[in-house]
Amino acid sequence: MKNTIFFLLFSISVFAQKTELKSGDLLFININCGGMCEAINAVTDGFEGQDFNHVGMVYSDNNQDFYVYEAVSKCVMKTPLNDFLKRTSTIYKGTIKEPYQHLIPLAIEFCKSQLGVPYDDDFLYNNGKYYCSELIYDAFKFANNNKPFFKLFPMTYKEPGSDNFFPVWTDHFAKRGIEIPEGKPGCNPGGMSLDKKIIVSKLSAF
Repeated sequence: MKNTIFFLLFSISVFAQKTELKSGDLLFININCGGMCEAINAVTDGFEGQDFNHVGMVYSDNNQDFYVYEAVSKCVMKTPLNDFLKRTSTIYKGTIKEPYQHLIPLAIEFCKSQLGVPYDDDFLYNNGKYYCSELIYDAFKFANNNKPFFKLFPMTYKEPGSDNFFPVWTDHFAKRGIEIPEGKPGCNPGGMSLDKKIIVSKLSAF
């Protein structure tokens, strides 16, 4: 009985959220991935002080089936919205402002064309792989005649107010056999949520 009630409440919530969403909306969330996510949250600021360490783009198939294009885990994926929502209880929506809405179809086509591209564990821009916000950055850059739509900033992997790298990053890049890309250009979900070309709002809770 409890499982039935939970499923009913979840289904009602998902339906309510779908009515708030349309293709091209960005979904900002904070997922739990251990020390790496904690390190990201410690050095990035999001809309209204929120911690965002993941972002994806909504795609609606004739307003019936909803998906999220995202770079996560192993590669760029097209994830059913219901599965995306199960990762967190707090979701913020970023709506592209009206003067830029015409970019959305091409941005979606770009994400579609990148399905299966490996996840960017190196966190280096323009290396043929994608982490979450990097995918969104390139999608809108492509749609904007290859001109930047969002911004790149110097990335940091150091503890706030210190010259020491987070141990999780030291271990991560050591295992990959590459130098920590401190100061290299990149982007993150928090910074993207502050861009003035989008309107950010909290989705209905479930």
